[in-house]
Amino acid sequence: QVQVVESGGGLVQAGGSLRLSCAASGNIFSINSMGWYRQVPGKQRELVAAITSVGTTNYADSVKGRFTITRDNARNTVSLQMNSLKPEDTAVYYCKVAGKTYNTFNYWWGQGTQVTVSS
Repeated sequence: QVQVVESGGGLVQAGGSLRLSCAASGNIFSINSMGWYRQVPGKQRELVAAITSVGTTNYADSVKGRFTITRDNARNTVSLQMNSLKPEDTAVYYCKVAGKTYNTFNYWWGQGTQVTVSS
């Protein structure tokens, strides 16, 4: 049983900031990485930012310099600080957790949280 819970979405004006948070809990033996993806209607889900258990990060080109992903390994949480938001950042943001449940590698998705940026 693995649960992924997201929070922090909302409505913000262009140029503003939001902070998304994600917490993983349940029967997880180890977590390899946690990250954020986003999706808009009619488009494929795309990587926004991810971070491994040792701190390696990966960002989409469109958010580099504006978004920062951080992780608290002890609490199995990950946050995404989003600054200088643009209308094109509007999407449903999903938290993804990749890890192992003892003898099986798997990944889990959160339900998603809506981020809307007005122009």
